[in-house]
Amino acid sequence: MTEYVLGIDAGGTHTDAAICGPEGLVAAAKTVTRRDDLPSSVAAVLQALREMPGVGDAVLSRIRRVTLGATLAVNAIVQDRADAVGLALSAGPGLAPERFALGEHVCVLPGGLDHRGTEVTPLDTAPLARALDRWKAADVRAVACVGKFSPRNPAHENRMREAAAASGLPVSCGHCLSGQLNFPRRIATAYYNAAVARIHAAFLDAVEGELARAGIHAPVRLLKADGGAVPAGLSRRQPVQSILSGPAASVMGVMALAPVEEDDCSLLMDMGGTTTDIALFVDGSPVVDRDGMPLKGRRTLVRALASLSIGVGGDSLLRLTSDGVRVGPLRDGPACAFGGERPTLLDALNVLDAAVPGASLSGDVAASQCGMAALAAAAGRDAATLAAEAEADALRQVAEAAQSLLRACNGRPVYTLAALKGMRTLQPRRIWLVGGPADRLRERLARHMGLPVDCPSHADVANAVGAALTLPTAALEVYADTGRGLLRAPALDHEERLSASSRLPQVEARALDLLREHLATETSAGDVEGLRLEVLEADAFATLDDGGYGARDMRVSCQVVPGIAGRLRATGGDAGDGVWK
Repeated sequence: MTEYVLGIDAGGTHTDAAICGPEGLVAAAKTVTRRDDLPSSVAAVLQALREMPGVGDAVLSRIRRVTLGATLAVNAIVQDRADAVGLALSAGPGLAPERFALGEHVCVLPGGLDHRGTEVTPLDTAPLARALDRWKAADVRAVACVGKFSPRNPAHENRMREAAAASGLPVSCGHCLSGQLNFPRRIATAYYNAAVARIHAAFLDAVEGELARAGIHAPVRLLKADGGAVPAGLSRRQPVQSILSGPAASVMGVMALAPVEEDDCSLLMDMGGTTTDIALFVDGSPVVDRDGMPLKGRRTLVRALASLSIGVGGDSLLRLTSDGVRVGPLRDGPACAFGGERPTLLDALNVLDAAVPGASLSGDVAASQCGMAALAAAAGRDAATLAAEAEADALRQVAEAAQSLLRACNGRPVYTLAALKGMRTLQPRRIWLVGGPADRLRERLARHMGLPVDCPSHADVANAVGAALTLPTAALEVYADTGRGLLRAPALDHEERLSASSRLPQVEARALDLLREHLATETSAGDVEGLRLEVLEADAFATLDDGGYGARDMRVSCQVVPGIAGRLRATGGDAGDGVWK
């Protein structure tokens, strides 16, 4: 019996869905996103799929995997609608942890560990017990517990978690989210994980309910910021990993739809109704930001694709300024062409293309012309001139953002999913453009950027296709100390004895085994089969144990290589046909 995979991307403007199978793209649908009720948007797009020819309940019932991408969590953070978080910190001697704190509710507990995880000052949880009473009265909804050097020894964080859990509030621990030794970034990671956990879980509950009502009982996964996907159960515990899944969905969609080649450098641009997301491919792999995903100006320990988002989209409002017309960053409903009250970039494109025989147009062109004429009159110009200025401003912003991303990547060593690229200068040779307005801007962008611009088939639903075909992934950091005879995987809360004679290759092998075992418990056997594992980093340092004898301190970071289950390629004379291979 033929089985299918379903991808859903709940974006800021539209919610897209795509069903893929051995025959290629089976069906795709798009509906307007209700920002205040994302589950209803998912329900609407599922209903649209059901009503498409050749789909119905017969296809929906044979979906074996569902992968979601959503902007809900990042929107909550950006718009300051995330939950209030109580932050419990333990640092011991050194810089005051208050320097790295977030939010209004912070409690610093006496006690600390050294760099090897040895307790130097006992932890006192009494201040946290008092703080919890204040936090609950202030409507704090979650707690984040972070201790310096907790990846080397989670004992203090675990004690903080036990004390906080007694209050009934959900708790996020830093060592469970990352094993990297960066105290400020681990604070930000745990804080934002706690801030969106309730919202994220409620969204998942509602979406799983809508899927069940549609007759879909397949495992659900969430896209991560690095281009992989994790099971819903793990995503509930680590929602911070899925906060920036929008650019990841775009990248995976291009990998599935376009012939991204080895020995090549290309830009990806995904223009939706609200934003344009820009990312970079090198040698067939998307570039990863080695410094960790930033949220509201703070770096976290979440691996993420190197990307940049700007407020330029098809529905971006046109603003009159002293320097001329500007596009975005605000969006206030659809374009005039689709019933909106204020002209947008899409309306400007309609005005320009209405004078071109055979040009592609969108919606009610007369409404676009009326809205642009009214705005132009206020500026003392004609509609065509104003539309041309809006087009130029949008292209300028996109080009400047692309150059900014290139400068950032060329200014420091970067990782791709394939290998470390060091200080190699990256210079793109082409642009892949996807998203709703892609066809309208392809030739314009090519002229402005001086690069060939291609739109793959199904560019308007690339994010959903990318979500459908994304493989499961996971990462793990392992620490080994032969002097203490311990090996720890902090994110798994796992600890085991280690032989004093152990060397780095043995620790690498054990780290990969632990990652495989973790995958087996979190992911179905069919999804694990064929996944590639790799060691990202492996370091060993000579130390002295407590008795003054030589020892080794080792750290290994490994991951499942993010990728896609197959590619859709155009066949025959219809660019909409495809083969999943």
